[in-house]
Amino acid sequence: MTINSMVRSSSIEIRETQEKGRGIFAKKRIKADTVIETSPVIVMSNEDRAYLDKTLLHDYIFEWEPEGVKMCCMALGWVPMYNHSYRSNCEYFMNYDDQTMYIQTVRDIKQGEELTINYNGEWNDKKKVWFDAK
Repeated sequence: MTINSMVRSSSIEIRETQEKGRGIFAKKRIKADTVIETSPVIVMSNEDRAYLDKTLLHDYIFEWEPEGVKMCCMALGWVPMYNHSYRSNCEYFMNYDDQTMYIQTVRDIKQGEELTINYNGEWNDKKKVWFDAK
């Protein structure tokens, strides 16, 4: 994949949605294969996850499995604000060495369009998530 230069925060914003709470929206057109954001993560053990799953943070953590070791992470920045879609227009990637995640567009994004990720990891994975998704 070719990665275009990273989008500045002047290109995206957090707004309220009608059905999903807050989300990330494009303030201008964004080309396919553009890295929207790179975010550091806080890595936590699977034991920590058992506690997090009992809190509101459950909806904002990601599985983190370097070399098959099950852990979780909390992404900083705006990464936790991207809403889910089974046919998302962005995808997230994990860099285990740098302990970062990045969001990249999978197609051109129109001005005003919500940027979404698929919480299953692959941008078009249709496996049911833990909540009712449209």
